[in-house]
Amino acid sequence: MLSSLLMLLAVVVAWSPAASQPAAPPSAARKLEILLAAYPDTLAGADGNHVVFRDGKRLPFDDGAGEKDFATALAGADIEDMFAIPYPRAWLTQPPALNADPGRIRNEAFFKTMYGDCTKGEVARHLVDVVWLPRRSGARIKMTRINGVAARLAAVSAELDALPERFTKYLTPLGGTYNCRPIPGTQRLSTHAYGIAIDIAVVHAHYWRWARPGSDGSHAYRSAIPREIVAIFEKHGFIWGGKWYHYDTMHFSYRPEILAASR
Repeated sequence: MLSSLLMLLAVVVAWSPAASQPAAPPSAARKLEILLAAYPDTLAGADGNHVVFRDGKRLPFDDGAGEKDFATALAGADIEDMFAIPYPRAWLTQPPALNADPGRIRNEAFFKTMYGDCTKGEVARHLVDVVWLPRRSGARIKMTRINGVAARLAAVSAELDALPERFTKYLTPLGGTYNCRPIPGTQRLSTHAYGIAIDIAVVHAHYWRWARPGSDGSHAYRSAIPREIVAIFEKHGFIWGGKWYHYDTMHFSYRPEILAASR
């Protein structure tokens, strides 16, 4: 009887809608499986420790350097490191923990191989138009067609356009999409440089670099973006920068592998 009650309690806790903490990262084999399933159009499979692209290019999954601290991973991640910080699928009930930035740790070679190098014009040739909020805005924005990103953003736009009018102020005018540039304050390319990111209305956004740090160097978390907007983006494979300790609440980027790893 006691064991049955404990099992029932475990199920209730696991499915509690108030839980905002993500699950532990999956195993290395599971991470690789998730990655391949997330990008079937561009990834052909795996060969030992290598991820194999459909054009025949190969990249190591694990660089053999072992577990890295946050700063080291941010500066030089392998592909496996991208899964190091789980993404919380539930709505946040408290600010993210120190350096909990799921999706910010990226292997640049992986994204350049997949989407191209914007400095060489390789990304631009795959950009297509997406009509943003056809009913309310009609603005034409650029996103990559690779991995169906533009089509997924169009689906996001259609669902957002159906929301009540009170949401419009968070969605237009846009902050931008494709931009071949580094992340401010770094030499690392932004996900905007691959045509997979969008910044929604800046006027209602909060960004950690705009905030004055406390005496201990920390940044008080702030966000005004409604959860309904975030849920629609996540439904179609986009993660939200508002779930980062280094928050960027206007920012969404197409990272289906990060979302899948948190399920």
